[in-house]
Order: sequence, then C-alpha cells, then structure tokens
Amino acid sequence: MKNNQMEKQLVVEKRFKALGTDIYFQLVCNESLKEAAEKDLVALRDFYLSAEHIFSRFEENSELNQLNNSLGKFSKASSHFLAVAKKILHYHDLSEGLFDPRVITILEQIGYAKDFGQVENLLSIREEKAIPKINAHRLEDDLVIWDEEISFNARMDFAGIAKGYITDNAGEMLKQFGWKNFLIDSGGDMLAWGKDKKGEDWKIDIEGIAEEKILLILKNEAVATSGIGKRKWQRGEKRFHHLVDPQAPESFSFDLQSVTVMARTVVEADFWAKVLFIKGRENGKKFALEHSLRAIFLDYRGNAWVSGEMKRNFYLV
Repeated sequence: MKNNQMEKQLVVEKRFKALGTDIYFQLVCNESLKEAAEKDLVALRDFYLSAEHIFSRFEENSELNQLNNSLGKFSKASSHFLAVAKKILHYHDLSEGLFDPRVITILEQIGYAKDFGQVENLLSIREEKAIPKINAHRLEDDLVIWDEEISFNARMDFAGIAKGYITDNAGEMLKQFGWKNFLIDSGGDMLAWGKDKKGEDWKIDIEGIAEEKILLILKNEAVATSGIGKRKWQRGEKRFHHLVDPQAPESFSFDLQSVTVMARTVVEADFWAKVLFIKGRENGKKFALEHSLRAIFLDYRGNAWVSGEMKRNFYLV
C-alpha cells in the first residue's frame, strides 16, 4: 500500500490529448510519493497513446485499419483488441443490434470520414449516393474471432466503447501500481476510485443541470456521457450527428443533447449512454426505468430528466 494517512496528502495531475479528446489524471498520494506518482502517470499517458495505434480509424496503420483493409483474412489480434472485439459482440446482442461497429460506412457517407477535431469545417457529404444500410449479416459473421485471431468481413469502427475500455484499464493499472485514490477523465468518461484529497467521496459536476448546484457522488464507479454537442453538422437542410441508429440510418434525432449514465465500469456506462441516446428521449427513458439504469437525459431546451436510481448519487451543495 503506497499511501500512509499519517503523511500530508497532495494531488498529482497530468493533462494531455489522446483518442481525439482531452485526458486528465488526478492521483492523491503522500507527499513523499510524488515522484513515484508522476512516473506512474507518465506510464498511463503512454498507455493511452499506444491505444490510439490499436483502435483509431483515423490512423492509417492502426490495428483496426489493418483489418479494415484486409477483409476476409485472419490476423493475430493484440490482447486489448481481442478484448474489445468480444465486448462488442456481447453489447451488440444486449442492445438488440442498436450498437453496431459497422456504422463506419454510414459515418463516412454522411461526412465523418476524418478526425472531427481536425477537419470540423471540412466535413463533406457524398450526395451522389444514398446513405447505406447495415448489411443483413449477423455481426458474428462479419466480426469473426477464432482463438487469438480476428477476421473482418465488413469494415468496423470500435470507437463506440474503446475509450471506456481504455479508461477502465488505466484504472486497473493504477491499482496494480498500488494507488488507492484517483480520478481518470477521458473526455467526460470518468472513473473515480477511493477518496479525494479531503478524504471524501469524489464529486463531479453534471453538465447541463444549472437550476441548483448538484454534484454526482462517485464511489469506486464510473460515469460516461454520449451527446452531440460537438459532433453534429449540417449540409443544406439536412442535419447529421455521429450517434447513428443502424436500424434507421436515414433518421437523425435531435430531441436530445446528451445522455449520462453511471455504472460499475466506464465501458458499461459508455455503452448504455450511447444506446439510450439512440433510442431517443421517450423510449430511452422508458428503457432506463425498466432496467434500473442510473441515467440523466438532457434536451436542447435545458430540461433534464433524471432516473430515480441516479438521484441516489446526487449531492446538493
């Protein structure tokens, strides 16, 4: 155990960009362990940067794109890629097809073919073609896992849960290093462990709720938000965003700004936030209630709907 409560506690932080977003680490430790903490956070940063070489669809030689460019051929997969591929198959079934990595063909057709942060004002839509539909094949026929090898029979985008998976693994790394108290924020997908500098439960702001000062309490758990505040665009009279419904690829709902979900892991929260958003405001709320999900739905009129389960994690300032 690296922390001795008799010593003065301090916060060691690191900020950088990866996975197309801002990453922030905060580690609470004894003053005498500051140097060790800084070293371990550098290792965490390097892990995030290495993950880009695995999962990015915008990096030409990423592991994902090597499979996308070699359809029908088996390749040995890295342990992280294999783990995410298995989760994707599971989540595809759990969502009854709403979560589908094959939406990459739709995203490219509607203009999201490059890193949004770098080419936001250059998005172009290939108007000469209709928006493609996901093929009728079962996902397990297009994403084939054989022992430690994987083959794609259709192009894929793993971004839907890759960031959540990476964040969870970063948390596991810190625990393996011996740290007890930390916060990881991957562009709003967060994991909080142990206690903050004051020895209290972690508390975070809830984006969009401004009627009164409400914070979310995190006790060894995660929160993730899916929304279209940044990744939406328009061409002519047609509006688009990146949260595609694979079962209705021509339809882009704008009744929600974001959905936030709390869960045991970041990847789970990330998955459910996306599924609830795609389901839409009313169907999503009904599903969250039926499955006792901790969720917040925020619309563009500033209205927030909060599930009863989520309210248990509220802290009023």
